[in-house]
Amino acid sequence: MTTVDDTARKQLQLIGGSWVEAASSEWIAVENPGRRETIALVPSSGEPEVEAAVAAAKAAFGHWRSLPARERGQLLTRIGDKIAENAEELARLIASETGNAIRTQARGEAASGADIFRFYGQIASEQKGETLPFGDDLLSYTVREPLGVVGAIVPWNAPVTLSSLKIAMALAMGNTIVLKTAELAPLAVLKLAEWADDILPSGVLNVLTGTGEAVGEPLSVHPDVAKLTFTGSTGVGKKILAAAADRIVPVTLELGGKSPAIVFADSDNDATVDGVIAGMRFTRQGQSCTAGSRLYLHEDIFDSFLEKLVAKLAGLKIGDPLDESSDIGAIVSEKQYDTVCRYIRSGIEQGGKLITGGPDRPVDGDGFYVAPTIFVGAEEGWDITKEEIFGPVLVVIPWRDEADVIAKANDSDYGLAGYVWSKDITTAIRTANALEVGWVQINRGGGQLPGMSYGGNKQSGIGREYSVDGALASFTQVKNVTIAL
Repeated sequence: MTTVDDTARKQLQLIGGSWVEAASSEWIAVENPGRRETIALVPSSGEPEVEAAVAAAKAAFGHWRSLPARERGQLLTRIGDKIAENAEELARLIASETGNAIRTQARGEAASGADIFRFYGQIASEQKGETLPFGDDLLSYTVREPLGVVGAIVPWNAPVTLSSLKIAMALAMGNTIVLKTAELAPLAVLKLAEWADDILPSGVLNVLTGTGEAVGEPLSVHPDVAKLTFTGSTGVGKKILAAAADRIVPVTLELGGKSPAIVFADSDNDATVDGVIAGMRFTRQGQSCTAGSRLYLHEDIFDSFLEKLVAKLAGLKIGDPLDESSDIGAIVSEKQYDTVCRYIRSGIEQGGKLITGGPDRPVDGDGFYVAPTIFVGAEEGWDITKEEIFGPVLVVIPWRDEADVIAKANDSDYGLAGYVWSKDITTAIRTANALEVGWVQINRGGGQLPGMSYGGNKQSGIGREYSVDGALASFTQVKNVTIAL
């Protein structure tokens, strides 16, 4: 929270079709991490706002669920079109609050929001059941019904993409939603909510700002919330799961990762280097749960591939997220910056060899900038090798035996993403099949596309998102009806 000054812009939150302050009249400052400037104030909400938002969503549920699925889909498509029409405004907000560079990251994220709403608008009518063959004297069928009020919590690293995903999936299936924004990056999501509110019936979408303790916790235990969906850290995800278990409500968790990227000896080329950089999410400062932060390089190409990788990274410009020439922006906050630097220093102190990057600021100014950092010589048990850093830190490990590298890749508490590069498609598919993760890319370092099944195994989460099946499984329940004829 911060003291309100007359020059700071105040951005309100959405409850039941109205834009409101917090009952406490307290505010949270949103900072541009590249410039260290306060760009807006948002309400510091608490339990009263959670109660009001859940009540509004509950009141709107009956009408919303009764709308034909095709009509719900048409409204979602209109939201997608509205985002596309105003994508540049949204991208500038994303870059300003997340620190992600506008050219390489923020514009793509704004476009993804439009794509997600349009996709789920088009498939809303897939909420259908089955008939069961029990003979001529029984008619038995199933229907898929919405769950009710969905409580959603999103992180700061891709706020528009992840909010669009949770909103569109929930609403397409006939639920209403209360979404808690990330404390560090609420502004772009609130702008999206403004456009959506002009299209949706009041109360269908409610968007709250505030801390996890003050808003996230009461939302996760609210008796009228019928479903919880959370993207964020594994530690917080465990608390969400415990709250869901206590009330026996369904939950979707997309949590942390320490994803392996395996490069075979036949892929010592520039295209693979580009793919490794993309998969590591270096142009998002490594702030992604799918970052391929454990790079397993075949011994035969270890030195030559590393040389190309370091040279390519040296050509990327680090700087102001709103500067069109910047390839890499800023770490989202001082706290996260300190965490990343602590991991880097830990790797150095334990004896890791720093190939490029390091804890020193790579550019002038007070922004939270960290250069792409590569370690070799790190052991499997070190923090930088096994823990999610959520920063631009890549550990590179040589390998020769295929069975051994797969075993090492799978020796992790996490199981979210994996990457494989090989010109031999049989080898690539065999390796992908052996990885204990929920989402694998072969010869590709890009992100998720609407329609993919996306989610994690082990400590990386429960449930799947992005796909048609994920929406049906996560946001509807099945009812069987049997009739004697």
